[in-house]
Amino acid sequence: MGSGQVTDWQGKNVTVAGLGVSGVPAARVLHGLGAHVTVVNDGDDERARAQAAELEALGVTVRLGDGDTLPTGTELIITAPGWRPDKPLFRAAGQAGVPVWGDVELAWRLRGRDGRKAAPWLAVTGTNGKTTTVQMLASILRAAGLRTAAVGNIGVSLLDAVLGDEPYDVLAVELSSYQLHWAPSLRAHSAAVLNLAPDHLDWHGSMEAYAADKGRIYEGNRVACVYNVADRATEDLVREADVEEGCRAVGFTLGTPGPSQLGVVDGILVDRAFVENRQKNAQELAEVSDIDPPAPHNIANALAAAALARAFGVPAQAVRDGLRAFTPDAHRIAHVADVDGVAWVDDSKATNTHAAQASLAAYESIVWIAGGLAKGATFDELVAHSAKRLRGVVLIGADRALIREALARHAPEVPVVDLDRTDTGAMLQAVQEARRLARPGDTVLLAPACASMDMFANYNRRGEAFAEAVSGLGA
Repeated sequence: MGSGQVTDWQGKNVTVAGLGVSGVPAARVLHGLGAHVTVVNDGDDERARAQAAELEALGVTVRLGDGDTLPTGTELIITAPGWRPDKPLFRAAGQAGVPVWGDVELAWRLRGRDGRKAAPWLAVTGTNGKTTTVQMLASILRAAGLRTAAVGNIGVSLLDAVLGDEPYDVLAVELSSYQLHWAPSLRAHSAAVLNLAPDHLDWHGSMEAYAADKGRIYEGNRVACVYNVADRATEDLVREADVEEGCRAVGFTLGTPGPSQLGVVDGILVDRAFVENRQKNAQELAEVSDIDPPAPHNIANALAAAALARAFGVPAQAVRDGLRAFTPDAHRIAHVADVDGVAWVDDSKATNTHAAQASLAAYESIVWIAGGLAKGATFDELVAHSAKRLRGVVLIGADRALIREALARHAPEVPVVDLDRTDTGAMLQAVQEARRLARPGDTVLLAPACASMDMFANYNRRGEAFAEAVSGLGA
């Protein structure tokens, strides 16, 4: 069961590790295929008990409060992507020779089941920008008249996509480093790594291990491995990948593209990869003004999406039409309001330093609202890189001192307001302090560079609190 395609699940003893958005669908699917399914889960709270009751009604065995013990007779484990590789359950599985797959691996192996045509996967990973790029890609594919869906780590089950009744021509697939770690046989049509910066190192153990898991997305690519010219580490992953004969390395850049690259010339997105005689010719795809918002990192996302779409044979006009039709999700560098000549922008999704740096680079004069849970991050590089853009800073959250200290080292002349509170009402005070610091022409930017859970349920709620506070400024 470890390497080949499983064609008969009847009577297989499969353990599903973890309930939730991946575990429950996996358990249902496997039970429906005739496997004997046991679900193990660390938690035993009200939500877990409700999910367990639903599965038990189908005939699935569920063990709550014990996610570390390997059930007797287990032949395969399907794990939730976030379960760490060093868990006792997986150590026991390794000692017993039991393979471990993620739900992405399961979906990959089940595609094309029962004679269905298996839709190719265009896959995207990276530290930041994955969701936006996959949504842009799906919009471009739809503009080309293709039946598609944005699936995977974006919150839409791959199992539902590959086993549902909808016949897709191609899937736009977002994959996290966790999902890639547990997907050893995945082979995409084409794939992109957008960028690499330290993240989730507590899970992976090292930056090298994190990068290696990201690089799995290139393994076995058939047509194109898309990399970021400005991020050498992504190109290195392409060089290390074992791809099919004829698969090409295709770069994207915010500058003038060379052969086998996509880039920008005089405000035009240009393709020099998927054209005849790419040494001399180029194809115009879209204008920078077709991208919402036209911030540098979002232009990079659009170029990566365009490269994957072009690898699949999508015409240039569909790239333009798809980018024009795309609307970004909330809390991703979203313009909230203009008040007294000051722009207010919500990028609550900037939960790490790499994302915050990209956001800060989009504006010239900024009052920056930052802080939260640092997750082990350091802020010196971020502050040093962005110092010249800062008119002022308002700090909130549990780990704000780390940012304050970096500001003292690299931007000592920038005024800083340190709000010594972590309740949700701190956002209202932060907005009021930011208004005091801002001048006409400035941008007040919520780009926390930190996680939200010290003060808010999630980054969405943090962004909503910001927007609510801003909405009261004009009253």
